[in-house]
Amino acid sequence: MARTKVFDPAAALEAAMQVFWEQGYEATSTDDLLRAMGIGRQSMYDTFGDKKQLYLAALERYTANGGADLRRRLAGGPSPLGALEAFLRHVAGADAAQCARGCLSVNTVAEFGQADPAVGALIAQSQRVTEAIFEEALRRAGAAGELAPGVDPAAAAHFIHTAIRGMRISAKAGAGAAQLEATVDFTLAALRRG
Repeated sequence: MARTKVFDPAAALEAAMQVFWEQGYEATSTDDLLRAMGIGRQSMYDTFGDKKQLYLAALERYTANGGADLRRRLAGGPSPLGALEAFLRHVAGADAAQCARGCLSVNTVAEFGQADPAVGALIAQSQRVTEAIFEEALRRAGAAGELAPGVDPAAAAHFIHTAIRGMRISAKAGAGAAQLEATVDFTLAALRRG
């Protein structure tokens, strides 16, 4: 007879994601994960597979949650460009703990680069989704007359995503709020109808 799980897999995955986010993949041991998730080794293997499979599941959870949050933030308000500005200011205004932690996706790119095809595929999918959300918001901004003439929403979406990644790395390296706000100002000046 199969044993019933006596833990919440979603809560365990969230706990694992937090450990990976704090420490990175290589620096995280299986024992670190088991302690954080509050489960035994066999339960981890039966539910999530090995450490690598658990990492992929955690990264997938992180990117799905991030995409949903981004879509929600950019959908609100009467001004699509205003919603985008609010999001960029949110990124620039992260507190010291958030800055030190960085973004799990950006941390993953820095740690793995192109070395792992499975990780690379998840990061590429996340980038496509994120840039599609930005592009959709920019198309709405264009329709509302908020964008400067000639702004290509797809190219601008890629630029914004790249700027955010750069801001997160810069913040993790100790850049101050004024530097990050200047990046936001520059980005918005390139987009906004004068």
